[in-house]
Amino acid sequence: MDEVAATSASVMRTSTSLPSSSSAYSSVFTNYPLISAFVAFAIAQSTKFFTSWYKERRWDFKQLLGSGGMPSSHSATVTALAAAIGFQEGFGGPLFATALILACIVMYDATGVRLQAGRQAEVLNQIVYELPAEHPLAEIRPLRELLGHTPPQVMVAGMLLGILTAAIGHLLTMIK
Repeated sequence: MDEVAATSASVMRTSTSLPSSSSAYSSVFTNYPLISAFVAFAIAQSTKFFTSWYKERRWDFKQLLGSGGMPSSHSATVTALAAAIGFQEGFGGPLFATALILACIVMYDATGVRLQAGRQAEVLNQIVYELPAEHPLAEIRPLRELLGHTPPQVMVAGMLLGILTAAIGHLLTMIK
């Protein structure tokens, strides 16, 4: 009988310690690092969208989710996440270290591999464009050229936007 009582007490402790689905949903909407990352992404993509309209005088809805351009939304997102974790959990902990390494890898990839892939696509598109019309590859759809970012797009614009977004979010959470 004692085993049954101990087991049911253990089950009750476990079931009461699990978050309810409504509190799990509300915690997602109050997760400051997550919100900072999403806001930084939205600001970066919106900036590209409106900059594109200003330059070309037409709405390019691909800019809302597309990659490449100024500022780097990848850089802004991961920097905002890392900075927000640092503000919330401290800059000396393992969680911040993990977020910082993730941010560095994403930014390195954006300025390295993805930038070079975009440049390669540009050259390949030019080669295909110069092919005679009867060539079997002459009619293929062009490759996307705007894939990566220049270092200023990543390090200056994206990173600063991410840090600024996280800092403003931190100040807002301090006010509450």
